[in-house]
Amino acid sequence: MSTPKSLESHTSATHRFTDTATHQVTNQPSPLENINLYSQDKILKDMVQLGKAQWAEQDLHNFGALTGSKNVIEWGFQANDNKPELRTHNRNGLRVDEVTFHPAYHQLMTQAISNGLHASPWLTPQPGAHVHRAAKTFMQTQIEAGHGCPITMTFACLPTLLKQKNIADIWVPLVTSLTYSPENKPYYEKEGVTIGMGMTEKQGGSDVRANTTTAQPLNAAGAGQIYEITGHKWFLSAPMCDAFLVLAQTDKGLSCFLIPRWRPDGTKNPILIQQLKNKMGNVSNASSEVEFRSAMGWLIGDEGRGIANILEMVALTRFDCMIGSSAGMRQATVQAIHHCSQRKAFGDYLINQPLMQDVLADLALESEAATQLSFRMAMALDRMSTCQEESTLLRLVTAIGKYWICKRTPAHAYEAMECIGGPGVMEDCIMPRLYREAPINAIWEGSGNVQCLDVMRVINKEPNALNVLKKQLTNALGFNQSYDQYVRNLIDTLETPNQEGIIDRFIVEQLAKAIQASVLLENAKSLCQHQTQSSQEQALSVTRLYCEARLKEHSGDMFGAFNPVARSMRKEIQQTIERSSIL
Repeated sequence: MSTPKSLESHTSATHRFTDTATHQVTNQPSPLENINLYSQDKILKDMVQLGKAQWAEQDLHNFGALTGSKNVIEWGFQANDNKPELRTHNRNGLRVDEVTFHPAYHQLMTQAISNGLHASPWLTPQPGAHVHRAAKTFMQTQIEAGHGCPITMTFACLPTLLKQKNIADIWVPLVTSLTYSPENKPYYEKEGVTIGMGMTEKQGGSDVRANTTTAQPLNAAGAGQIYEITGHKWFLSAPMCDAFLVLAQTDKGLSCFLIPRWRPDGTKNPILIQQLKNKMGNVSNASSEVEFRSAMGWLIGDEGRGIANILEMVALTRFDCMIGSSAGMRQATVQAIHHCSQRKAFGDYLINQPLMQDVLADLALESEAATQLSFRMAMALDRMSTCQEESTLLRLVTAIGKYWICKRTPAHAYEAMECIGGPGVMEDCIMPRLYREAPINAIWEGSGNVQCLDVMRVINKEPNALNVLKKQLTNALGFNQSYDQYVRNLIDTLETPNQEGIIDRFIVEQLAKAIQASVLLENAKSLCQHQTQSSQEQALSVTRLYCEARLKEHSGDMFGAFNPVARSMRKEIQQTIERSSIL
């Protein structure tokens, strides 16, 4: 049958219309992938040099290429698109308490453990060992933060385990193994293990002394002996770890125990997972609520010394919170700068427009200050065994830095998202994940008020703490007038405490900004002895801009709302952006 002429005409017009492209896609940035997160990061390379970890340059270069690759970046998306799932019973009705993960999660865990993110300073202690490990953690966390929870706890548990020799002899070789063994089977059948932690309970939260979980000796009481633990934990992180450090009450008070997932006789330890927490961020990582029903565990150290014995672990996890939040800021900053360097609006690239330059420079300023302070604490970790002042500084400034850096990250993530605009809100971009992840480190491992209380505790309990703090601040005097005035006023405040003797949030905030500035000033001075003139100018520009933007009055509350003096520093603003850009 022939086609009517009217339909022939209609068909021909439709064909012509659908073959005609409406437009070509232009003015869109390229994906930020297949980059090297080490060799293309000026600031990180400087921290490795200052931290005496140059011996690890090739290893860090290789790891930077790995973490910046398209495939590894995709693992981060896959691990968060597929939440962990709890299976309490098997098909035969037997209790199994298993959590299953997407393969991408296991790939990230394998990468982290095989590269020593959980143990390298303990395996090869040497100058720069903690800086080396922090640099790798910094890169890995930019790709995906959730799996870092069991990695951090495994790294941080070792000082606590070493307090009990008979336990350490068995567990430390497994903890420091470079083999990831995710199988649900007894620890003694594995080549490597991971360690979790459970401290908080429903009725107490951060007030762990209110814990109601109890522990009774199975036979003899005392350090290293077996106890039966009964109670619950409102938050038990990473329930698929092979053992957990927990706090429970004995007759002599709160004590620390190592509770394995499998008993030494090969039977399942009664650690019953009640539910997985439905978190807004940190999605790839399983956090759980559990009950212990006469679960067996070994006492670590003496009864009644639980908080003291687990404190070093908590301090190291807080240090990793600083590194993790700094890594989030770094990734948000480079995403924003990358977008604005390739996106045009109103006749020019966004990165060339003064208002956007102010925002990008402020984001870069916050990111670099956080990174430098975090790595200064990594350097203190490397030095603390030979220098008491560094040990004191570490205890004090980790609390200050954890408070400040982690609290700055959510607003930083949002502002970077706004620089990208609509595409930055889309779930196929990393920015929504960075934004949801941003509050986690501020809340976990002791929230803001707990950090303020810890600052007060260290100052009150350690007679030399205030002097160590003042030395850190005064060593940087004489290089910047704004810094000098700020620090002198701050020291006057510290030497004239209020009647309650309380270190409040305002003082901790002032301390954080002053310490960040002191680290920037000292590092810029050191870097200027070894760098090219252009690198020197960038480092000095960041320092000058930080002092004017953060230590002078009349700055606005939002990122990019520089005071008039800081906003007039156009050269410093541009060089601050350039220093944080991908090389």
